[in-house]
Amino acid sequence: MPTRYWLAVIALVALQLTAAADEKLAGVACRSVHLQFQAPAGTAFYNEVTVEKSAEGTYFCVCGFNRGYYGIQDLRGGKRLLIFSVWDPGKQNDPNSVAEAERVKLIYKDDAVRVGRFGNEGTGGQSFLDFDWQIGETYRFLVTAAPADKRTEFTAWFYPPAEKKWKKLVTFSTITATPKSNVQTLSGYYSFVEDFRRNRVSTEHIRRAAYGNGWIRDTEGKWQPIESARFTADSNPATNIDAGQGAGRFFLATGGATKNEGVKLREPIELPKSERRPPEDLPQ
Repeated sequence: MPTRYWLAVIALVALQLTAAADEKLAGVACRSVHLQFQAPAGTAFYNEVTVEKSAEGTYFCVCGFNRGYYGIQDLRGGKRLLIFSVWDPGKQNDPNSVAEAERVKLIYKDDAVRVGRFGNEGTGGQSFLDFDWQIGETYRFLVTAAPADKRTEFTAWFYPPAEKKWKKLVTFSTITATPKSNVQTLSGYYSFVEDFRRNRVSTEHIRRAAYGNGWIRDTEGKWQPIESARFTADSNPATNIDAGQGAGRFFLATGGATKNEGVKLREPIELPKSERRPPEDLPQ
């Protein structure tokens, strides 16, 4: 799913998506749509998602950041799961080309989590948790970052509603200290909706999700609300996309009968100012 790799590249170099329309994607896949959040560097990224419409072959990224992504996937036959991935350093696509010492390392995993390596969208470590998430249900996600020598350890947390407590899923570490940079925090925050089935029929289905109550714990330990984002998309020329805000949350939509009735592409989205506080139960 190349959207994730290029979003990370965009975040790292702070550029807007300006690629020319790729006619090869026209009529083959729904256009990938993104929210690029405006928020300070931090040590934790909390976000919530409510999927309103989905279809087989959809990935809803909830917590995307400078070194990886975390969200939920809708596969074929009703199978659904969570995916958390962290990149190796470098821009290679062959996971076997990365020296063992340079690879993402697994530090911890829950017994229910499966892990492995991935390629073709950068390379790195990836984890999966089978979870039958439901349309209309709100789910809570958290990513934390902690420096560890020349590496940073990124941990994925999830709050299963039925269990009513946070679950630590997996911790991956990746090299973040280089001769030119020693950024061991979270930054470049984003969410997106992607159609990865790409079989032409997939374009007929609407995919829509609301994202909200987002928070960043900054480097001084203070929780900062996410109140601003920019609407971007990949180079697919499809125009049936939309984004905006409502009920205090951002939303993204793509495919099917979607109409651009919210903000225009590349425009900012601002949530109404409100007196709100971060959830009190967030893991430290």
